Amino acid sequence: MTRPAVLAVDAGNSKTDVALVSSSGELLAWVRGGGFQPHGPKLPAAIGLLADLVAAAVRLTQDGGAPSGGAGYVAQRVSAFLAHCDLPIEQEILQTAVEARGWAPAVTVDNDTFAILRAGAGVPYGVAVVCGGGMNCVARGPDGRVARWPALGRRSGDWGGGEWLGEEVLWWAVRDEDGRGPRTLLREAVAGWYGLTDVTSVCVGFHLGHLPEERLHELVPVLFEVAGQGDAVAVSLVERLGDEVAAWAGAALGRLDWGEVSVPVVLGGGVLTGGDTRLMARIGKGLPGVDVRVLDAPPIVGSALHGLDRLGATSEAVERRLRAGFATRRPSCP
Repeated sequence: MTRPAVLAVDAGNSKTDVALVSSSGELLAWVRGGGFQPHGPKLPAAIGLLADLVAAAVRLTQDGGAPSGGAGYVAQRVSAFLAHCDLPIEQEILQTAVEARGWAPAVTVDNDTFAILRAGAGVPYGVAVVCGGGMNCVARGPDGRVARWPALGRRSGDWGGGEWLGEEVLWWAVRDEDGRGPRTLLREAVAGWYGLTDVTSVCVGFHLGHLPEERLHELVPVLFEVAGQGDAVAVSLVERLGDEVAAWAGAALGRLDWGEVSVPVVLGGGVLTGGDTRLMARIGKGLPGVDVRVLDAPPIVGSALHGLDRLGATSEAVERRLRAGFATRRPSCP
């Protein structure tokens, strides 16, 4: 078979997508696996996860045989956008690890927020703000220059993300219950969500491990629901998140030279793509006149488009074909 043009990777905290696409934008294979956790001693297992998914994608292409072209290459380019690729040292480590697999003669490794940017912007430049488990923001100018942040949590100036919001919701709910804070409907909503009699029991459940930490993010839709009822505490949290998103996007817009182009600001991650109306209105208020759009395609689309951009293969027809392929298919889960 002919070697695919791009081996595209979008590896997040909760899931990892791998795809093979042709230079004409045809989606040849798309597979999905678990979350990507490469820190420290977990790096070999994380790269092993990618390797398993790449092998599964190759098996799904045309005749399941090895691509032609020699050197054992899977594609002409690898475009891998990975969670936990925030700092230069992390990018260097992950770049080296992916290159060592020999999947392609040219390899790009960078933060997964860049995949969201390319998938949602429709052009190779713009700003992306992601709010999933945590928060991050990146920007790429028309001249290729980028702006980015460490995105290491509160220590690097961040506020927001599903886990953080869950902590905030729990904080306000328990302070209502024990008399240290104002009355809020979050108190009953939190206890009810976990099927417990009171919020203190929820706190103890997390402390003792009866409730796993990853369940904190479940409180985000609870927050939006209670804010929709006009609860002052819940509304203040939603509005603060909107202000944070707008502040980050505004800072990114101010750090690069955009010339005369219209700059898209793409919102990604489960907290933002849920489309809560109060949250979206608050973000819009903080970014007047800005082209703010919610990501409506899987981020793996951005990884694939980036690779095609680098090969000089992107055109309107190619991009339409690629997007249609992802829109009409579902990933295999080997």
